[in-house]
Amino acid sequence: MALSARLEIRQGQGLVITPQLQQAIKLLQMSNLELEAFVEAELERNPLLQRDEDDQAPAEAPGDDSPALDGPIADAEARAELDAPHDEASPGEHATGDAGAADAGGSVDWSKAGKGGGFDGDREGLEGALAREVTLCEYLHEQLTAAGLTPAESAIAHVLIDAVDEGGYLRLETAEAAERLGCSEALVEKVLATIQGFEPVGVAARDVRECLMIQLKDKNRYDPAIAALLDNLPLLARRDLAALKKVCEVDDEDLRDMIAEIRALTPRPGAAFGGEAATPVEPDVFVREGAGGLWHVELNSDTLPRLLVDQRYHARVSGQARSDQEKTFVSDCLAQANWLMKSLDQRARTILKVSSEIVRQQDAFLAYGVEHLRPLNLKTVADAIGMHESTVSRVTSNKYMATPRGLFEMKFFFTSAIAATEGGEAHSAESVRHKIRQLIDAEASEADVHSDDRIVEILKEAGVDIARRTVAKYREAMRIPSSVERRRMLKEPA
Repeated sequence: MALSARLEIRQGQGLVITPQLQQAIKLLQMSNLELEAFVEAELERNPLLQRDEDDQAPAEAPGDDSPALDGPIADAEARAELDAPHDEASPGEHATGDAGAADAGGSVDWSKAGKGGGFDGDREGLEGALAREVTLCEYLHEQLTAAGLTPAESAIAHVLIDAVDEGGYLRLETAEAAERLGCSEALVEKVLATIQGFEPVGVAARDVRECLMIQLKDKNRYDPAIAALLDNLPLLARRDLAALKKVCEVDDEDLRDMIAEIRALTPRPGAAFGGEAATPVEPDVFVREGAGGLWHVELNSDTLPRLLVDQRYHARVSGQARSDQEKTFVSDCLAQANWLMKSLDQRARTILKVSSEIVRQQDAFLAYGVEHLRPLNLKTVADAIGMHESTVSRVTSNKYMATPRGLFEMKFFFTSAIAATEGGEAHSAESVRHKIRQLIDAEASEADVHSDDRIVEILKEAGVDIARRTVAKYREAMRIPSSVERRRMLKEPA
């Protein structure tokens, strides 16, 4: 057989994920904060995108006349879901119930909010700034100015204070601080002792024992017996009173008094001070009860980006483009803008579709409570709405649903199934955990304490087929002590 070079043309099919499809897939799993940051970056990068300041309605996705995207056919499943026609209502509101889906509600015009003729908005911002709580770090720095330290000691103190966390604990080793500042560790320890004398009492401690010790010394209540108690805090956590009496060499009454003193202390002295305001979780979906037992599922319009493609600006710059590079840049910007609009619209529709199915599956929970939470997995939802499991997983990641029973992450509604006795309907793991907590919360005396084996028997009588190791796993996950420790807690005098 002769070996030679030659040219051939072959036609074949392959799965290739284009950058545009990768972007669309990433958009699905973004939280609303991540999506907002992404949209801001796109607005800066793409001159053809602009915000819809009127906020009258969501921007429409480009129609069939939008420019075709370059690149080979992409992932079949992702492409099918992104390009599939949608006959449902626009991403605003769905009604879920036995009667089927129905549209409800309308759009709200927020365009005039906060646009009055006065300075109300500025005043609120000023009042908010003035009313901001002093942080622990700022409070310690204020006390530092009156501490009378030398310039070198003051520099060390600044470094140590900056290493104090929100709970009031020092998160920097003195040896590391000494090496970083080029001084002796003894000098760092001396400055640290000064800081530990600041308010709140117990601040800048390196562990819980030192924090409690500082507070006891401030009250002049630090003696050898209570020092031995602090050295054996694990025994106190296990409520092993017999071992504590032995190591502290005290009787029952003295030990009770010492434990009461420890309980009166503050293990997190910095918790009383303000820190940076935590960003509140905004729900992506609202669920409201409607007439006739229907549950209305509505997207949170405040978390949906409102964008427009500036067609006028595109017409102007495309007409002025001269070189091939300029024409390519304008064409790419238009294609990317149209694709982003389409991806955002599809993301909203997909979230609404998945949320509506979750509500349909978990309507008993919404109506009657956590004990009626049904076992649910991704495959069940994916099969019901005709999507892939991976798509449902992405949609439910970092998304929150506001219901009449509270704000829940969408992943909360997916729980494993626990078999029922005598072939009954399976129970949700979350509802079983709730039953275990109810049984333990009802314990009022030592005689009422249930062992894990007894809890298994009670649950089996209620129709839940569960193993002892599963009960122990659920109990430990809820940070509930064992039956032995609970008996000690009930035996211990208040």
